[in-house]
Amino acid sequence: MKEYNKYQYIRNVLVLALTFLSFLSVAQTVVRGVVTDAKTRETLPYVSIIIPGTSLGTRTDADGRYSMKISGDYSKISFTYVGYNQLVRSVVPGKEQTLNVQLQASAKMLNEVVVKSGRRKKYRNKGNPAVELIEKVIENKPKNRLEGYAFTEYEKYEKLSFALSHISQDFRDKRVFKNYQFLFKQQDSTAVGGETIMPLYMEETLSKNYFRKNPSKNKSIVLGKKKVDFDPKYIDQQGVSAYMNRMYQDIDIYDNNIAVVSNQFLSPIANSAPLFYLYFITDTISRGDTKLVELSFAPRNKGDMLFQGKLYVTLDGNYAVEGAYLTVHKNINLNFVRQFESQLEFSKNMADGHYLLSKSTLSIDFGISKNKGTGVVGERTVSFKDYKINQPAPDSVYEGPPVVIAKTTDDKKAVVLEQNRHEVLTQAEASIYKDIDSLQNMKSFKRTAELVTFLFAGYKGFGPFEIGPANTFYSFNPVEGLRLRLGGRTTPELSKRYYFETYAAYGTRDEKWKYFGSATYSINNKSIYAFPQHYLRTSYQRDTKIPGQELQFVQEDNFLLSFKRGENDKWLYNDLWRIDYVHEYENHFSYSIGFKNWRQTPAGGLRYNRLVNNDLVPIDRITTSEVSMELRYAPNEKFYQGKIYRVPVFGPDPIFTLRYTQGIKGILGSSYNYQNVTGNVQKRFYLSQLGYSDVTVEGGYIFGNAPFALLGIHRANQTYAYQLNSYNLMNFLEFVSDHYASLNIDHSFNGFFLNKMPLIRRLKLREVVSFKGLYGGLRQENDPLSHPSSLQFPVNDEGIRTTYTLEKQPYIEGSVGLANIFKLLRVDLVKRFTYLDHPDVAEWGVRARVKFDF
Repeated sequence: MKEYNKYQYIRNVLVLALTFLSFLSVAQTVVRGVVTDAKTRETLPYVSIIIPGTSLGTRTDADGRYSMKISGDYSKISFTYVGYNQLVRSVVPGKEQTLNVQLQASAKMLNEVVVKSGRRKKYRNKGNPAVELIEKVIENKPKNRLEGYAFTEYEKYEKLSFALSHISQDFRDKRVFKNYQFLFKQQDSTAVGGETIMPLYMEETLSKNYFRKNPSKNKSIVLGKKKVDFDPKYIDQQGVSAYMNRMYQDIDIYDNNIAVVSNQFLSPIANSAPLFYLYFITDTISRGDTKLVELSFAPRNKGDMLFQGKLYVTLDGNYAVEGAYLTVHKNINLNFVRQFESQLEFSKNMADGHYLLSKSTLSIDFGISKNKGTGVVGERTVSFKDYKINQPAPDSVYEGPPVVIAKTTDDKKAVVLEQNRHEVLTQAEASIYKDIDSLQNMKSFKRTAELVTFLFAGYKGFGPFEIGPANTFYSFNPVEGLRLRLGGRTTPELSKRYYFETYAAYGTRDEKWKYFGSATYSINNKSIYAFPQHYLRTSYQRDTKIPGQELQFVQEDNFLLSFKRGENDKWLYNDLWRIDYVHEYENHFSYSIGFKNWRQTPAGGLRYNRLVNNDLVPIDRITTSEVSMELRYAPNEKFYQGKIYRVPVFGPDPIFTLRYTQGIKGILGSSYNYQNVTGNVQKRFYLSQLGYSDVTVEGGYIFGNAPFALLGIHRANQTYAYQLNSYNLMNFLEFVSDHYASLNIDHSFNGFFLNKMPLIRRLKLREVVSFKGLYGGLRQENDPLSHPSSLQFPVNDEGIRTTYTLEKQPYIEGSVGLANIFKLLRVDLVKRFTYLDHPDVAEWGVRARVKFDF
């Protein structure tokens, strides 16, 4: 009996093994192909493909292509599409095969939407039931969006996380990660980013939010907050948080334009959306007593900044969006984005039947290569609950800045958040706070972080002091020859109140030492580089300067700026002592008050001369003392704080700057009385599918008498780099004014035209154009031609004048260019339109600029 049982057991095992092997033999059934209209031969997007009798299946993509793996010995697949007859085709189990099918148009369509029968023809908006439906959605947008209510109140939970993605076993096994294995986490293989990830960062925010329609006001009160804390020596966490939150902004499907990864995408229900999207009714479904239409959409042009995906639209007369799935086409002109997925969920408000956003997720996987290699995946989840509709809050709630952080310790904010999370963290998310703390305590990580900080920020830390920036250690110019520089500054490790900075430089040609020293006192006991700034600083500098060269976010002795075009011999030796008080507020209004004593000594080919009895009399130096005040207002400004400069992140709000300077004669050797008023407004205008324009308007007026060296010396550029705020074909010290107005427009089309050109669109280039106009003048009392006793305009070696006024006509230059070359480079062909008779000027020029953008 036992022998029989043994043989029976062996037989059963063999049967199971053969059954499993037979399963494996058909588990590799792979079917792929293209689905088209049988008559027009046009591809059909989002066709449903299922195995009859099961729920297994897939859909075609926006190009009508599909690929599916079938597990089991199924031999039939079914193709269904709204407006077409169902088609069932046979497949051969266990083989990889291509199956292209053509669907016949049906005369029957949905009854829930007004539909016209007839055979499918070439895609048109007119008479298209899908377009008629989306037009109903657009028509009903005002009543379905949250801003349609007089008052709204809700609780909002946000979670933003980042991780290394698509980590292979070979990458994980690298020697450098030997001690970091605890950081690697497993996730669902279908999740964006692949199966293995390495979490790097996470922050969570819990807030109470209020909206009032009239007068319009939004208010957010942050109740709880928790985030990964990186050492500020290596990473500016505030700046990183601001930048990442800008890339992962809230997605409001009811907005005409949606900001994602620093670009603006046209919403599929924007007013003009039917001009840019294709729409297809792909299904009807019921959720409870709610009937919905599944509306698939795709971009007409696959390279444009447009979404593709699905909308779920209610058929209750409101035509509201009940849900949305957004992704992008693989050929979109978007850099470094491998995968993009966003889902929006809306819940029905039982009081009025409208749908309110309950949850949104946005997942983006970034990588240098589109198809392989390790990248970075970021995910933002936002959930909403406890809506209160049309219940007015006290007016006091709306007072003050739009965002208020509860006044409590960081630890208490973290406790509030942990106790009130809207959802439970995953295992990988829950461990990230502890893992990063452990990581930062490892010596090997600290060494790596210091090296990366030095390479990218240019500073090497030594406890309370750091040396840098590295890109200024070596440079050269025609006055100093080879210039060697070494400097550094203190860090918050020395003191959070007191900061010191210094450098020394030496020129081998002029054999002169230059140096700088500053001492800063932080009034708010925060880092002087962190927002909001509030400090008092005194400094002294003896160094060289090019009149008319005004740079942003880069040192003037940066090695790359050593390379210049044309004559570049008019320099200054400056001795500058100053004291400055700076005060920023949380609402991004700031003011600064300063005093400076400034001695200018001409250098190189620059000479300061006066005419006395028709003879040129040289002037050794000019000395002036000034007091100044600057007011600046940048509502909702966000920026990335680097080691030296704070780089603003462009947004839709304007930035206003007003500056007043008073020169005072008789103080510390000053020889001049004058007043200088300048105003500047800059704003980015988003033009939806036509890209965006950066516009700057500026004007200035100098009252009183002043030599040309103290007038408005207009920003010029003699490097080969394209500079946004300078005149790229103007020579240094070519124009001066005591009153002027300027207009600067720089427009990017984001590839709107090139995306539509065959072959060229594969390069994913983007068109840029610019216009720069400057008009000004010089009053008679400041014109050396009228007052010989004033400083004379500079001349070149042949005695030809090289500095001019703008009395005749405005200075105008413009450019056309290509951006996104190799995803990093912008090259402009620049043309100068006026004052072409000046010496050593060029009518045309080619300028390049490195720009990292998505």
